[in-house]
Amino acid sequence: MASENIRKWAIIPEPNSMTVGEGTVLLPYAGRVNESIAIDDGDFLLAHQLVADIRSATGTDWDIAMGDMWSGFIRLRIADSWDFDSQDGGTAGAYTLTINTDGITITGCDFEGVRNGVQTLRQLIRQNGAVLPELQIADAPACQIRGYYLDATRGRVPTLAWLKQWADKLCLYKYNQLQLYIEHTFAFDGMSETWRGSSPLTPADTLEFDQYCANLGIELVPSVSTFGHQYVAMRTQELRELGEFPEDADRPFSFIERMRHHTLNVADDRAFAFSAQLVDSYLQLFRSKRFNICADETFDLGKGKSKQEAQRVGVAALYATYVGKLCEHLSKQGREPMFWGDIAIEMPEILETLPNNVTLLNWQYEPEATDEKIQLVAQAGAKQIVCPAVWGWNALLPRIDDAWNNIARIARYGIDCGAEGMLVTDWGDFGHVNDPRMAVPGMIFGAQYAWNPAGDTAENDLLERISRVEYGDCSARFVALLRNASAQAVFTWRELVEYLELDDGTGNCNTDVAQTIPCLADRLADHLSDCGNAMTVREARNRMMRNMATTIERIPQANRALQQCMVDIAPIAAHMGNPGITAAVRIAMEGQLLLNRVGFALAEAHDVRDAHDAGDWRPSDYRALARELECWCEAYAKEWNATSQPSELHRIQETVWKAADELRRISK
Repeated sequence: MASENIRKWAIIPEPNSMTVGEGTVLLPYAGRVNESIAIDDGDFLLAHQLVADIRSATGTDWDIAMGDMWSGFIRLRIADSWDFDSQDGGTAGAYTLTINTDGITITGCDFEGVRNGVQTLRQLIRQNGAVLPELQIADAPACQIRGYYLDATRGRVPTLAWLKQWADKLCLYKYNQLQLYIEHTFAFDGMSETWRGSSPLTPADTLEFDQYCANLGIELVPSVSTFGHQYVAMRTQELRELGEFPEDADRPFSFIERMRHHTLNVADDRAFAFSAQLVDSYLQLFRSKRFNICADETFDLGKGKSKQEAQRVGVAALYATYVGKLCEHLSKQGREPMFWGDIAIEMPEILETLPNNVTLLNWQYEPEATDEKIQLVAQAGAKQIVCPAVWGWNALLPRIDDAWNNIARIARYGIDCGAEGMLVTDWGDFGHVNDPRMAVPGMIFGAQYAWNPAGDTAENDLLERISRVEYGDCSARFVALLRNASAQAVFTWRELVEYLELDDGTGNCNTDVAQTIPCLADRLADHLSDCGNAMTVREARNRMMRNMATTIERIPQANRALQQCMVDIAPIAAHMGNPGITAAVRIAMEGQLLLNRVGFALAEAHDVRDAHDAGDWRPSDYRALARELECWCEAYAKEWNATSQPSELHRIQETVWKAADELRRISK
């Protein structure tokens, strides 16, 4: 009986200790949630969360009360003392949950513990309605910091309403920290030339969202680029002189160059004044004492305006001095600095210079990542938070297998090396074409492994649990089908952008773009030595598509498999009662079908595949395919508006239109 009950529902993260009884407990039709005064839940948010889920699952309305004089079928309590042993609790966020015929009691060692217990009960109510299993849970997180990092700057600026929905979801899965990545999409005073047209977040948005997160038990940590990733700012009239290469400020916009050319010239004293202004104005909007200055991927450091200074002191010293100065500036204001660790790990001598209160954000995104970099930081005695990724960037469909492998690994390495927590990253490279709702499975992977990384959880089992808990899918197949669909992405958004941006806008080959494409990087130098000229756009695109020849062969089979996924997922989605995710998934799958067909068409145009060799599948004629792309783009734009401000949607649209125009051109 108990095992049969377990098969009908799931809890994410999986509790450390759970005993399921033989019986069930019927929720009363007119019940009450009683919160202890000691919880200090000012707006009774936790009780309201439970009442809302009970209403949604059973149709009944419950009361809320506080204090010992009032009864409650659901009782929320703070423990007077905590007597679990260290492996089962006794740390921040620990809780117990008891469900029996006497009622339901959640006891936490602190507010966060009660909050976490409430989220477990909410998941059970959502899946079981008014009939809950008898059980006892004693649970505590492995990681004290369980954070999520959302790109809100390189294409999408989320609406405030959607940010609140996302915070609600993070709360349900027991996250306790959130950071929004900001480059140019915040309305800083005096910087309108930088943020104009980007639908920037405002101080009012931030104050409201900070309060909203605090009520949910989530720390909203300020994060803003202060060193690298200043591509937009360094292209303005007012600020371009602060960049390493101001002479390139008027080059046509490029998704690829935005990822590489964006570094402040820190040899210029004005650079620190610029960074300090960002820090000082931004930090005042947050209650958190932490501050992430980013300082990652400073690729151009020492190569442009700062070259002479870098030759004098060394690139590592130039970097360490600037970051150290920013950290000291924050420390003097009672803040705890954080920054991305890629440069410090690349030049380990930097690790020895870090102040004690600085936390290194150690990101590693490889699905087969080792613990080498995490061990390096641990051995240096530096504080670190490990940072895996949900693997959604540059693609319409999330790479679920890669996310699971990466997150599960990094979480275990972090625990083994004494990391302070885990920060799961969700990036939007190349215009943030990835719908943020596609990141939910990866986000939940992070919730599971930050809470219980030692558990022996198989990927397929977790996919089934996510289908049940998050999507209400009784078949438990939804996420597995999404995973299968993502495996059919042969020609992706990244390849399309690379192909198009090889043209620098004047008809010449963009060598900066070509250098980022492995099959072209080595050939560039050879081509110059052979004939004294750079490759033409046609030559570069030919080489790129020929390098993909074996991959392109998969497209007919991949599209048949993708279409079957669409057929299989449709009836499941119809019963989930979530039209938002249904539409998002359909648009993403249709878009990938088209991208695959575009890749096949381009391969034919470059004589990679002979049309007579195409087998039993043909792409539509080029002009018809161009029209299909444009119609899809309109549907995509409508879905964009469900979560995001207009921000840089126009760049996505312009890329699709360029692809359509290219198809029409090669059809002649």
